Amino acid sequence: MNVLIVEDERQLSHEIEIFLTKQGYNCDVAFTGKSASEKIYVNSYDFILMDVGLPDNNGFQLLKETKEMGKDAAIIVITARGSLDDKITGLDLGADDYLPKPFSLLELQARMQAILRRKHGLKNNTIQLHTFTMDIQNRTVQADGNTIPLTKKEFDILHYMALHKNRVITRVQLTEHIWGDILEEDYESNYIDVHIKNLRKKLSQYGNSDFIETVRGIGYRLNMF
Repeated sequence: MNVLIVEDERQLSHEIEIFLTKQGYNCDVAFTGKSASEKIYVNSYDFILMDVGLPDNNGFQLLKETKEMGKDAAIIVITARGSLDDKITGLDLGADDYLPKPFSLLELQARMQAILRRKHGLKNNTIQLHTFTMDIQNRTVQADGNTIPLTKKEFDILHYMALHKNRVITRVQLTEHIWGDILEEDYESNYIDVHIKNLRKKLSQYGNSDFIETVRGIGYRLNMF
């Protein structure tokens, strides 16, 4: 999943980037409102962590612009401001959560996972995929008590498809959300197909993997009917 960190405190943004990268996220960083606006306009993000006190822009204005662009990223406002009015303003403008500084990176991760659960209607950190159980927090997939040895990318692909079950996901969408920014000339690459093939092969050793459907000429769909 892709995350944009909008934070002008470089040490803090660096710490968040390192932490989330270790958790499997693809991170972009913007130190100004202008840079953040450009990245949001061009790229697709699952989360935007947005500081209010930016040097060249009011973070609330950036939040408003992001919503006006029609972006569906989950937005967590991160700021030193702790007043009730600021919190209400952020939430009224469409923020999904509000985290005042200083904060624990583990709390940030927990809030991001809580947003994912709400957004996708999950009751906990597990997703049941027919006979397979996916543990989002521990990044494991199990069947009959056996842990399936998926690579990071294989897990990320299955996780993204599980969150968008029963919907056709194009190869470009998978590439953007799993690898981050891609060059146009890479769109015809078959590395998504190779990862899907390996994923199916590993799952089939522990159960039926036919629920991962190939949609010819477009991409893939994870069927959960």
